[in-house]
Amino acid sequence: MSYKLWKFFRELQTDYKLVDLTHPLDNDSPYWSGIPEGSVELGKVCFDWGNPMLECLIQTFKFPGQFGTHIDFPGHFIKGASLSESYGAGNMIYPLCVVDISAKVAEDVHYAATPEDIKAYEKIYGDIPDGAFVALYSGWSKHWPNMDAISGIADDGSENFPGWSLDALKYIYETRNAAANGHETLDTDASAEAAKSGDLACERYLMTKGKLQVEVLTNLDKVAPAGALLFVARPNIKGATGLPARLIAITPK
Repeated sequence: MSYKLWKFFRELQTDYKLVDLTHPLDNDSPYWSGIPEGSVELGKVCFDWGNPMLECLIQTFKFPGQFGTHIDFPGHFIKGASLSESYGAGNMIYPLCVVDISAKVAEDVHYAATPEDIKAYEKIYGDIPDGAFVALYSGWSKHWPNMDAISGIADDGSENFPGWSLDALKYIYETRNAAANGHETLDTDASAEAAKSGDLACERYLMTKGKLQVEVLTNLDKVAPAGALLFVARPNIKGATGLPARLIAITPK
């Protein structure tokens, strides 16, 4: 018998490649400075070899929801808004659009993606489809896992990094009907945009719209700008404002 998905699985091995968009994590991985010290404890042994009850090894894992490559839910920034349990399996697969702003970021670390960047992408690849995940490729993931480099810490202690502008997010969500967005940086807002607003206005906006985002992505340069599919896997934990995620892109070879 012939089964479409099994046939597709065989096609994956010849016509496509799987790209992991996720940073590995360990006890030395960086996280936002506002999170209390000691919030990360990965792989602590709680049941060891040699236990007479059962010969096996069990570990515990302690981490903040916003740790490493992670997904954010609206309740992260909007009091009383939806949390993890409101988003099920239907929110784990998307058409993937990768907008490349790396050349502009190389000239200006404060660069904030604009609607014109999105329109230039669409002129080449077509309109962003309904329900798409729109990711910004800035080249910033090269700084992982150096927290100071990721944050762009200058001699005066200021943060300096690229990201989204509010107008660009409004374009993908209001002119188009994207479902989620992502980026390589720790924050949605480019640092200069955050400084102007005195807030993370871009992140607050998309959370107000009930949209999802994934932060601290990597390997976006290994994915086709258009035509790929993205799978966003995460633990099925209720009441989470955010969770570490594992993202796999299926992209043509």
